[in-house]
Amino acid sequence: MPAVFVVIVVLAAYFLAYRFYSRYLAQKVYMLDKSFETPAHEFEDGVDYVPTNKHVLFGHHFTSVAGAAPIVGPAIAVFWGWLPALLWVTLGTIFAAGVHDMGSLVVSVRNKGQNIGTLTSNVINPRARTLFLIIIFFLLTLVNAVFAVVMAILFEANPGAVIPATLIIPIAIIIGQFAYRGRGPILIPAIIAVAVLYASIPIGQAFPIQVDGLANALGTDTRVVWIVIIFAYTWFASRLPVWLLLQPRDYINSFQLFIALAVIFLGIAVGFDRIVAPAVNTDIPAGSPSVFPFLFITIACGAISGFHSLVASGTSSKQLENEEDARYVGYMGAVGEGSLALGSLLACTAGIGAFAAWSESYADFGTASDGAVGNFTQGVGSFASNLGIPEAMGVIFAAVVVITFAGTTMDTGIRLQRYIIQEIGEIVNVRPLTRNITLTTTVGVLIPMGLALYPGGGGEPGSFAFGSLWRLFGTTNQLTAGLALTVVAVWVFTRNRNPLAQIVPLTFLLAMTTYALFLQLGQFFNEGEWLLLVVDAIIFILAVWLIIEAIAAFNRARGVRGRAGRGASPE
Repeated sequence: MPAVFVVIVVLAAYFLAYRFYSRYLAQKVYMLDKSFETPAHEFEDGVDYVPTNKHVLFGHHFTSVAGAAPIVGPAIAVFWGWLPALLWVTLGTIFAAGVHDMGSLVVSVRNKGQNIGTLTSNVINPRARTLFLIIIFFLLTLVNAVFAVVMAILFEANPGAVIPATLIIPIAIIIGQFAYRGRGPILIPAIIAVAVLYASIPIGQAFPIQVDGLANALGTDTRVVWIVIIFAYTWFASRLPVWLLLQPRDYINSFQLFIALAVIFLGIAVGFDRIVAPAVNTDIPAGSPSVFPFLFITIACGAISGFHSLVASGTSSKQLENEEDARYVGYMGAVGEGSLALGSLLACTAGIGAFAAWSESYADFGTASDGAVGNFTQGVGSFASNLGIPEAMGVIFAAVVVITFAGTTMDTGIRLQRYIIQEIGEIVNVRPLTRNITLTTTVGVLIPMGLALYPGGGGEPGSFAFGSLWRLFGTTNQLTAGLALTVVAVWVFTRNRNPLAQIVPLTFLLAMTTYALFLQLGQFFNEGEWLLLVVDAIIFILAVWLIIEAIAAFNRARGVRGRAGRGASPE
């Protein structure tokens, strides 16, 4: 099947969903009110609470939620065939991610910009706050671990990407200084920065950076060296002021995101590439994870992601200028990430070459997991060649995109990990964890680094438990999404509105997540993966706990239904 047909159908579905379904949510479920004073106006301080134009805020929100995850997840999941992955990406974006992201944003706005953790305490009960913190701790640990492995894989396979991916750091710092000192708008400097970044790709090709010599001298694997270097960098980067590196780099990446989507979709249209992968893969080796439930765990970001609720309630809700903008920022942001997932899916099924090449790359689940990012970059390079860009340069371009997205997410992730550790330290009354930033940052780095270096694939040298870590990341992410949807559903229910839009994806997510966690318990036990078994068991207990809390919350909500006025804070 020509890939361009899939692009047209899915993008048309996204357009119709935004045009009609998001309007229904805005008017009948969330009842957006343009006259409502948003926290950005009520608490405007010029720092965190800043009324922001909806187009600018959309750029911030979209870039924050769309990182490497919607690329890697679909790139692995096409192992089961392109059709199941496509259906989950499309339907998940429309009926789960859009509802979740928009709802998290609205409920936070209606509660003075409080984050999802505080909202959990208010809407469900204080005990649920502890549940939230534990789930988020595991989520951030897994995010930082798997993204470090993704970056290490790309640096190892594409040494020409090292210079351009590293160059973005000083460029972002220069732009951050420019903006902080109030020298004017940063649109033009950011565009120039992107141009300089891409101009450095040929330089990277000419002078590839490799660490093989260092790895040999240390008696270890190249990927291990890259993982350690990456975490050492994040230790320092996560301690810098956000305006100095994180914010300007996030802004630069917003341009990269749109450019990457343009290269993918225009390349598909010009080259008229055909999908070579099977619609449903019937040649799956024995012992492979089953499509149910693992498809819905492997693809988290790109269909629905709990991480989005952290962004929506953490930063976006404090910048929303008009409550009606929540539809554009929240739902359209989910559609944007779904579009990136669609691009990744097609890169690994239409851009990878002939069927024989695809079959080799997806011979088993382990091969599919380890080669996911390489398959994506190869596919994007093929699409870029349709536009007259040398394929090798297109591959480096795709690698730089993934590395910079993952790097930004890790900068944020380690920073958030530090905050979570401090909050947990307050709960258990361990003062060093609440006051010593150096200690909390070090703990926040060492835990995910240890998990990233955890061996897999039978313990062979240079082999890592990436596929298993990715599925654990997916389950934790989906639990976070389930928690956010529970908060939103209870909030909607107590205001005499129909919570079906939240309950359906909430029920589906919890069913798939707990089933996947249960199956993985047996898998890790049989394989002797004791660390992964312990992590999986803890997350499984949290999942059951979440289900109990959700049921109890709805039972309590029945007693207060109709008493909570529109816009009032949940009791």
